[in-house]
Amino acid sequence: MIAEVVLPGSPLGETLAFFTEILGFRVASVTPAEDPAVVVVVGHGLRVRLDREMTGAPGVLRITCREPLDSAERIAPNGTRIDFVAADPAIVLPPLRSSLVIGRCTGGEWKVGRAGMRYRDLIPDRQGGRFSASHIQIPGGGPVPDYVHYHRVRFQMIFCYKGWARLVYEDQGPAFVVQAGDCILQPPEIRHRVLESSPGFEAIEVNSPAHHETLADLDLTLPNEPLRPDRDFSGQSFLHHRAAAAEWGPWRSAGFEARAFGIAQHAASLGEARVVRCSKPQRTEEYQHDGELLFTLVLAGTLALDHAGKPSIELTEGDSFVIPPHEPFSFSAARNTELLEVTLPSP
Repeated sequence: MIAEVVLPGSPLGETLAFFTEILGFRVASVTPAEDPAVVVVVGHGLRVRLDREMTGAPGVLRITCREPLDSAERIAPNGTRIDFVAADPAIVLPPLRSSLVIGRCTGGEWKVGRAGMRYRDLIPDRQGGRFSASHIQIPGGGPVPDYVHYHRVRFQMIFCYKGWARLVYEDQGPAFVVQAGDCILQPPEIRHRVLESSPGFEAIEVNSPAHHETLADLDLTLPNEPLRPDRDFSGQSFLHHRAAAAEWGPWRSAGFEARAFGIAQHAASLGEARVVRCSKPQRTEEYQHDGELLFTLVLAGTLALDHAGKPSIELTEGDSFVIPPHEPFSFSAARNTELLEVTLPSP
């Protein structure tokens, strides 16, 4: 089978010249030869049927370019708009617009996203588009209809909240299982795939910027060779933090302990994440940060958040909060409370 895009072709001579001489397409067929009414051209991975008798919208073609662009847009004689875009565009990092965000586990809309996974937005305002955090679920478990893909991002981490999933990553060897409490740092553009999960699998994903491209790699099969666990991906490297082997140490407030994931070492000090816990009721010291993001999710237990002199905000399992920089806050945590804390410093 062959797929074609059909576009109005009139005026056919001028339009054909534009597609071949300006855009670099090649003629694949002409019908009829003595008085062409339909010409098929191929190029840039596309097959286009130019029909002289066709009426209707002239359409838009998008062509990626590796060379610098003289023009971002051209109009063909038949009216088709040609958009020229960079093949490897730079990541656009929107200006930070910090705000206090309180996310409720019982609120927010669940949406069906890529590969049938369910997503809940934990930072709806996206801090101006600079960050996103998603609560992800695969309720039924079993094989996941995923494919080899990658993301054009500045920062991306996945925390396994509940259950387990089997994943495979470029240059990292055979597929492996992430368990509850584990964390993955996905460096920019590393190819990967979700293979299967337990029923009720849940994860927390933090990204920067919030809006970024996810692209399929149709040519790569995973696992691949050779094994290169320390490969550099835009200054970052892959990390699988295993909760079962982690060591706990002091946190910034007495009475709490934390296990850091080691992300800073693998992400060029761009960010860090940790699980924080207390064994008995504790109150933190007042604290303020000077980074871009401080995102916290309650993994277990409850806490009362105090911020900006306002009444305490009660949070329970699955709730989350974002505190703007330079704004003091503290909280009182109940016995056996556990938190996921993600921080990204200022550039």
